[in-house]
Amino acid sequence: MLLSPPPTLPFVHKFLRLIVAISALAGSLASTGAVPVLRSDYEAFIEEMGKKHAYDPGVLRKLFSEVQTRPAIVRAMSAPATARPWHEFRRRIVEPGRIEAGVRFWAENSLVVERASREFGVPGEIIVATIGIETLYGRHTGNFKVLDALSTLAFDYPPRADFFRSELEEYLLLAREAGLDAGALRGSYAAAIGLPQFIPSSYRKYAIDFDGDGRRDLVNSIADAIGSVANYYRSFGWTTGAKVVVRAVIGDADVSALLTAGLRPHTNIGELKARGVVAQEPIDENAEAAVFSLETEAGPQVMLGLNNFYVITRYNRSVNYAMAVYELAAGIRAQFQVASGSQTESPSER
Repeated sequence: MLLSPPPTLPFVHKFLRLIVAISALAGSLASTGAVPVLRSDYEAFIEEMGKKHAYDPGVLRKLFSEVQTRPAIVRAMSAPATARPWHEFRRRIVEPGRIEAGVRFWAENSLVVERASREFGVPGEIIVATIGIETLYGRHTGNFKVLDALSTLAFDYPPRADFFRSELEEYLLLAREAGLDAGALRGSYAAAIGLPQFIPSSYRKYAIDFDGDGRRDLVNSIADAIGSVANYYRSFGWTTGAKVVVRAVIGDADVSALLTAGLRPHTNIGELKARGVVAQEPIDENAEAAVFSLETEAGPQVMLGLNNFYVITRYNRSVNYAMAVYELAAGIRAQFQVASGSQTESPSER
C-alpha cells in the first residue's frame, strides 16, 4: 500500500552518508567471516520483542545479523510519486495499458471478484483498480527484502521511525504466526507486501483467506488478495451503492477553511451549497462531504469527497491516489462492460 508523502527533509543526505558507512562496515565484517556485532538499537529492539511477545532473541539476532540498510529506501521515501500534481500523476496511472490489463485481470478472476463484491459490498472495479495501482495486477510487488526496508525505516529514517518500528514489530509477529521466512520475503521500499501491498499491520488485521486453503497469502493467492482488498474497504466503512466523489463549482465563495478541514466528510451538501460550494450532479443534500482541490492542467478543480472517497484514502492518504483509484475503476468498468456485453450501472456511479 502506498504511503502518504512525508515532509521534505534537509537532513536526508547526512543520514544517507551514515547508512552508507554502516553498510560498508557490515560488508567488511562479512568479508572477513567475522560475526558482526549488532547495533545497540537493534539489540534494544530485540530485548523489547522478547519481553513483550516472548520472541526468541536468538532467532531475532540471526535475522538482524543479515539486515542491510538501504539508502535507496530513504531516497524513495523522500520523493513519493503521489506528491506530483494530479494531472501528472493521473497521466502515469489512468492510462490505456493499465485499463486494458485491468479488464483482463477482472475477466480472468471474474468469479472471485464478483463474490468479493457481493460479500463485502464493494464494486468489483474498485477492487481491481486498487490492485492495478498497487502492483499492476501482481506484476510489480517489490524487490526489497521487507526486513531490510523496515529496519532501514525504523532505525535510519527519523521522520517516521516510530511508525516503522511498530510495523517492524507487526511484521515479525506476522512471520511467526504465518510461518513466513522473515528474512526472505520481499516487498516495496515502504515494506508493503503482496498483490495489494498491505503493510504488516494491515496484513495481520485485514488479510483474509478467500480461497479456502487455510492460509492468508497475499503474495501467491490472487483470491486472497481480492478478498482482502474488499474486506479492507468494508472494514473502514464503505457504503454500498453510494457515490464516491463529485465535481463542484465555487464561484466567488471563500473555501479556504473548508479546504483545510481534512478529508473526513464534515459538512452536508445543503450547507455547502448555502456557502457557495455547488455540486455539479444530483446528490442527497443531507450527505456529508469534504472539500478538496485537484491540480489540473486547466487550474484548480474543487471536488467534494464523500464517505467512500474517504474510505479509499484509508488505503493511502493521498488525494491523488484516491482519485486515481476512482478514475481507473471507471475506465476499467466501462471497457469490461463492453467486453462482457454487460451494461449494468456501477454502484459508485448511482
